[in-house]
Amino acid sequence: MTSGIRIAVDRAGSTAPGAAWRSRGAAAALLAAAAALAGCDGGAPLTPFEPTRVLAFGDEASVIDPAGRKYTVNALNATTGQLDCAANPLWIQVLATSRFGLVFPDCNPSNVANPTSRILAVPGARVADVAAQIDAQLALGPLSAKDLVTVFVGLHDVIDLYRDYPASSAQVLSDAAEARGAVLAGQVNRLATAGARVLVVTVPDLGLTPFGRAERAANTDIDRSALLTTLADRFNGGLRTTLINDGRRIGIVLADVLVRNVVQAPAANGFVNAINAACATTAVLPDCNTNTLGPADAAGNAASATLWFWADDLQPSAGGHALLGTAAANRASNNPFGS
Repeated sequence: MTSGIRIAVDRAGSTAPGAAWRSRGAAAALLAAAAALAGCDGGAPLTPFEPTRVLAFGDEASVIDPAGRKYTVNALNATTGQLDCAANPLWIQVLATSRFGLVFPDCNPSNVANPTSRILAVPGARVADVAAQIDAQLALGPLSAKDLVTVFVGLHDVIDLYRDYPASSAQVLSDAAEARGAVLAGQVNRLATAGARVLVVTVPDLGLTPFGRAERAANTDIDRSALLTTLADRFNGGLRTTLINDGRRIGIVLADVLVRNVVQAPAANGFVNAINAACATTAVLPDCNTNTLGPADAAGNAASATLWFWADDLQPSAGGHALLGTAAANRASNNPFGS
């Protein structure tokens, strides 16, 4: 058993989760540069951005359930064998805790008093569900420039549209994907207009997931992997072209670029496998942990929470979350959120 990647915070608030993370330094730097280009502007803030809370909206990629389980490879304490919610952190934990020293009440093993950060994300959420998540938060009080809001949703929208093929044409589905991306942009704009600083994550290239590869192998009508890639690209296009572009309130984290970089060059990004799911097929998320990993791959690489990029057929492993979280933290620090 392993305790996995554990969050640590140094005096400067920089990330320091151990060797498994540091091996991905080159990838994080590349993604930070890409995110800087993708942000709505590239100027440096006058003062460093230091949020007082992080509010997470979206789907299960940003969820810690009441039992402390996450939709990735969960870590077990090496001594007790019990679930350790602080180890193998989600990307939002990497962002909030490692960069800014903030914790979510859903995982607060150090008993930080009165944590103000919140997870509003819900498993299985679609774009249409985000408005209600935002409504629930706004009902508690206004947002401010010291609120860092994350939005990561759209995977299920793309999968839903894909399931309509071939009843609906690829063109019709692609247009619908772009429209949903634009709807999400409207909600992101709403958060920014309400006063928050927002990080929105693009939908990963779903054609490169284990799900996308399996769909291509199982169907001979068209390249199903390519269709999934197209739908994700169109969703992201609708999102990016509809966002407020004032350079101060919104930053974009390029999960699609991240996935493509890792799949094209896994070793250069600190992984030994970017094709297969690490979790055993019987360990359905969030019930996968370091004791329920699948068999080794064809090259003999043992399934790993940190060295394999995918947890299941669609969700990233702990190593994938570490990489995404680092990219998000760099985006939050480099975007001109300060004043």
